[in-house]
Amino acid sequence: MDIILLERIEKLGTIGDVVTVKDGYARNFLLPQKKALRANAANKKVFEANRERLEKDNAERRVEAEKAGENVDGVEIVLIRAASNTGQLYGSVSVRDIVAAVAEQGHEIDKKQVIMGHPIKNIGMHDIRVDLHPEVTVAVKANVARSDDEAELQRQGVDVMAAMFEEDRIAAGGTGFTESVDPTLEPGEIPADMLEEGAEAAANEDTAEEETSES
Repeated sequence: MDIILLERIEKLGTIGDVVTVKDGYARNFLLPQKKALRANAANKKVFEANRERLEKDNAERRVEAEKAGENVDGVEIVLIRAASNTGQLYGSVSVRDIVAAVAEQGHEIDKKQVIMGHPIKNIGMHDIRVDLHPEVTVAVKANVARSDDEAELQRQGVDVMAAMFEEDRIAAGGTGFTESVDPTLEPGEIPADMLEEGAEAAANEDTAEEETSES
């Protein structure tokens, strides 16, 4: 379907551009959301008659969004959630949770402005994209943790899960026993001291067998 864009749409174009999109995308999203018009002769005349007003309104909204973005961009929200020892949440963090947490910081955003490919399902620091305007995008940091102390560590740049796994490794005795390697040996060559130890063990075993047979 050919449509006329009434605002900038990422990967499509900007105001006034005539583009071709899939029918479903146009009918289910662009047209109902008043982001575009069908590109027929009548709508083209209507658009051209209102182009100046539409561009002016868009510019004003962009300026307002840029001002709001100065306060929202980089805001960190802390979300305390229950999680397993592997960092997997018992549940998830949704768009609604992000909007509510940002509101607690004194900033109003709409859930339609929050762009998340999927809900957050593990602890850690997560960058959340917020489109305040088709031409104004900012990022909010979601600090998802199991406690305030853990959230503070993550705020300082600590990878909590990596640190926990390292502590468990150390508690378990490190990476295990490793033998030292003599750099003078050829590949596959047995060290002399091991040969001596082996010979001595074999001799002791032979002696023990002789004593057993004599008795």
